[in-house]
Amino acid sequence: MLGRTTPPFRADHVGSLIRPDTLVSARQAAEKAELAPAGLTRIQHDAIRDVVRLQEEIGLRVVTDGEYNRTFWQRDFLLKFRSVQQVAAKLTVRFHSAAGARDHSPPSLQVTGKLDRPSGIFVDDFRFLKSVARGTPKITIPSPTTMHFRGGRDAVDAKAYPDMGQFYADLARVYREEIHDLAHAGCRYLQIDEVNLAYLCDPELRAQVRNIGEDPDTLPKTYARLLNDTIAGRPADMVVCMHLCRGNFAGAWVAEGGYDPIAELLFNEIDVDGYFLEYDTPRAGSFAPLRFLPKGKIAVLGLVTTKSPNLETKDDLKRRIDEASRHAPLEQLALSPQCGFSSGIGGNAMTVDDEIAKLRLVVETAQEVWGSA
Repeated sequence: MLGRTTPPFRADHVGSLIRPDTLVSARQAAEKAELAPAGLTRIQHDAIRDVVRLQEEIGLRVVTDGEYNRTFWQRDFLLKFRSVQQVAAKLTVRFHSAAGARDHSPPSLQVTGKLDRPSGIFVDDFRFLKSVARGTPKITIPSPTTMHFRGGRDAVDAKAYPDMGQFYADLARVYREEIHDLAHAGCRYLQIDEVNLAYLCDPELRAQVRNIGEDPDTLPKTYARLLNDTIAGRPADMVVCMHLCRGNFAGAWVAEGGYDPIAELLFNEIDVDGYFLEYDTPRAGSFAPLRFLPKGKIAVLGLVTTKSPNLETKDDLKRRIDEASRHAPLEQLALSPQCGFSSGIGGNAMTVDDEIAKLRLVVETAQEVWGSA
């Protein structure tokens, strides 16, 4: 038996789940001022109760709110900071899928003054999740690197922050304030969604980083310091994990390339407890970087794809877990989908029934490999 009593669990998941139609319609109505905020909250809470029960019935020991409180995985959080606004894209990314490639220019964030946090952002959302959960509640937040990556120096007001070191210090402070309040509300399992370190493994995106005046060789070190500053001072019993992926929307992805360029830094210089790693296709590279995983940390293998409804087999998953265990001990490994099932509203790659089948597969496979989910 290689079960775990603390997260990340042998069977885990990244966080976002497909929104029910009732919630999508309610959010659309609220945006048009056709539904009062209290009405949206009631519908949202009902949907979260249902999806929490679903996760528990599947056999997961971790539960999330499915990110049902958000329209997008990152903007709903970052736009709550003072002096942050959404602007036109400054970085073009190419999404790839089975249907082909298309260029997309997602909105960027502009820092227009000194950063601050007027109030708790996801704190009340976590309190509600905790109140309806029997399993371990996990909250997910976007990485602080997201505030910088798409715009670089030009996205940060030079009058407010002539020194970028002070910008990073303020950014980490605002995050620490949120994490402190989440901890006070009872949060002991926090996930930071970090896509940019994985993007920095892709030669094409590294070239684009140079175009916004950044050095792709030194930026990972800058981001590692930022991440450590962000989670400094958290409670000793708070588990913090990092999720890395290469972009995910409607079955499409942005980046390619293994973790090799950042592996030593990722596993040994960033002070998190575990890593949710995208490993559903060869474009994520081999398991060899896992050799840098130090004792005491867990690598959650994202072997089950959320980009296609095609269901993996237990035999294939077990074979790949066995391959990974040649580079890191089996007791330091776990299993999950490679990303969330719905990074935003719409564009889902599968049905709710497909999602349930994949989560059940994760639980059943973990039980057979480690003796416990």
